Amino acid sequence: MEPSRRGHLPIDGLQLYYEVHGDLAAPGAVPLLLVPGAFQSTEFMTPWVAAFADARPVIVVDQQGHGRTPDTPRPMSYERFGDDAAAVLSALEVARADVMGYSQGGAVGLQLALRHPQLVSKLVVMSATYRPDGWYPAVPRAIADLTSADFADTPIGETFRRHTSDPQAFETYVEKMKVLGIEDHDISDADMRSIRARAMVIVGDADGVRPGHAVEMFTVLGGGDEEAAATGVMSSVPRARLVVLPATSHISIFVAVDVLEPMITAFLDDVHPADASLW
Repeated sequence: MEPSRRGHLPIDGLQLYYEVHGDLAAPGAVPLLLVPGAFQSTEFMTPWVAAFADARPVIVVDQQGHGRTPDTPRPMSYERFGDDAAAVLSALEVARADVMGYSQGGAVGLQLALRHPQLVSKLVVMSATYRPDGWYPAVPRAIADLTSADFADTPIGETFRRHTSDPQAFETYVEKMKVLGIEDHDISDADMRSIRARAMVIVGDADGVRPGHAVEMFTVLGGGDEEAAATGVMSSVPRARLVVLPATSHISIFVAVDVLEPMITAFLDDVHPADASLW
C-alpha cells in the first residue's frame, strides 16, 4: 500500500522511519499506531494496514535498527522504544492515538501507555508480556541460540539487506536484539493498574506467551465484570477485553487478520458487546 506520507524523523539519535496511511487531520479521526514485532519492519504490517486504513488513519514505524531506521550505538530497551513512539506522535502533531503492537511491539505499546498516558486512548497488546516470566522458559533459551545466519534467507534478512548493505551491521543488530529479548522488561502489577487506556489482550493458546500470563495482564488492566458474572449480561462497555485464539502459535496469530480485525475494530469503536436475549 502506498502511504499518504512517509519519511524519517530525528528522534533521540535515530533517523526513525514512519509511514502515514490516511489523513491525520480528518475531523474526529483517532489514528491507529501499529508497532511491528521483533525483527519486523513496516512492510510486514501491510495486511494490518489494509485491514484498518479504510476506517481510520494508520501510522506505522520502523523501530531502532529495523527496516529503514538505521541502528546506532544507542542501547535498545522497551522503555526507549516507547519514548520513540511518543516522539513520533508528537512530531506528527497527534495528540492522542490508539495503539496496537505485536510481540515486541506489544511491549512497546505497554511502555508508551505507561510512560506517556496522555497519548494513548486504547491499547491492543497481541502476543506480548509485561514480565519476563510471561514467556514459556523455552522462549529465552531459543532467543539465546539465535545467530544472524538463522535469518540469512528469510524475509527478515532480505529486508535488512535491502536497506543496510553492511553484513557486520546485521550481526551487531541481531546480538543487540537478543539482549533486548532475553532481558525483557518487568512492569509491576501496580504500574500496570495505573495504565489509563482501555486495553485488549490477544494471545494464541499455543503462543510463546503463557495463556495464564495473558489472563493476568487482562485482569491487572481492569478486565473482569462481577456484575456481568452475577446477572449474565453486560451493562457497560468493558474496560479490558481478552481474546484467546485456539490452535494458534506466536507466528500464526500475526497472520490471523481476518479473524481478529472485526474484534479489534469493535474494541476501537467502543461497540457494546452483544448479549443474546434468553427471554
